[in-house]
Amino acid sequence: MAEKETEIYRELVPYFLHWYDYNARILSWREEPSAYHTWISEIMLQQTRVEAVRGYYDRFLRALPDVKALAEAPEEQLLKLWEGLGYYSRVRNLQKAAKVVCAEYDGVLPADYERLKSLPGIGAYTAGAIASIAYGIPVPAVDGNVLRVMNRITGSREDITKESVKRTLFTELLAVMPKERPGDFNQAVMDIGATVCVPNGEPHCSDCPVMHLCKAFREDSWREIPCKPAPKKRKVEKRTVFVIEWQRRYLLHKRPDKGLLAGLWEMPAAEEKLGSAEARARAEELLAGLLPGELPTGRLTALPPAKHIFSHVEWRMSGYWVSLSGNSESAPPERLGESYVFVDAETMQERYSLPSAFTAYVSEILRHEREKERPGATSEENQKG
Repeated sequence: MAEKETEIYRELVPYFLHWYDYNARILSWREEPSAYHTWISEIMLQQTRVEAVRGYYDRFLRALPDVKALAEAPEEQLLKLWEGLGYYSRVRNLQKAAKVVCAEYDGVLPADYERLKSLPGIGAYTAGAIASIAYGIPVPAVDGNVLRVMNRITGSREDITKESVKRTLFTELLAVMPKERPGDFNQAVMDIGATVCVPNGEPHCSDCPVMHLCKAFREDSWREIPCKPAPKKRKVEKRTVFVIEWQRRYLLHKRPDKGLLAGLWEMPAAEEKLGSAEARARAEELLAGLLPGELPTGRLTALPPAKHIFSHVEWRMSGYWVSLSGNSESAPPERLGESYVFVDAETMQERYSLPSAFTAYVSEILRHEREKERPGATSEENQKG
């Protein structure tokens, strides 16, 4: 343990707690900081901004108010509640952990740091947050915010992506955790990292309670701290997305259970960029495999391109609207095999979880539906192509 750093951290504690008393963010999960509420909020906040989480958190808690409800929720409901937050493995791990908590801890998250850390999807940071905030256990919660704040204060230029650096900071903070207010201390550092010593852009040093102790402030070195390797260049993947419509029902495809966006629904797509002739042939090939007998005729219309950025992959998408018209007025079958469905726009929005990667195409569907409902609209005006 670096004795010098530990003494600096010890000196920070009263300043941080005093600052927090007057500047703590008002967040719904802090109103009743139970273990369940803290857990759900912290998992949602991973890789996601607070502003985006607020509405999701309230909706999630209304639908699944406790561990038992989470453990028993149908997968489609769970994924729909998470739709738009991304990183869907987080919510799947939430349910896995909830099932363990119901089976082994009578539906109550254990008041023990190591046992919390053993649950699916709960790492050192989340275990520290739950233990300190909900149970008053004096253990740190070390994430990127905390690493940035503390490394700037000490002037450390160690690589914060290394587990050894995180473990060292954890040990140093563990030695100075205030036993009466561990949760407030952890949340104070979180809030200072989010609102004062910000991740992107210049920190608001004049608002910082420990500006006088901060080495990065004295040396004007905040641009270089924290230190981490340059991000790897994202892989670019081209895709062609099909919005296939038949009598105001839209074809959706369920992705495989493993890999990117595992088990979620999407518009059918080809993993390459296709011209109109190739796209028509690919759409006909897909439909021939799904629909028995005579195929409905279709009109193909190009849609505007779209882009979506994941952490390591960028999708550059071309799109085509395929309007089908069969020989009868009957609706298409709702379910086609194990992984395809034809659903109307309302059902799609209420029941099926489509990742935000397809937002542009969902918007096209909703615009098309609004035009269909417009008073006085003719079939010619509403027809694609």
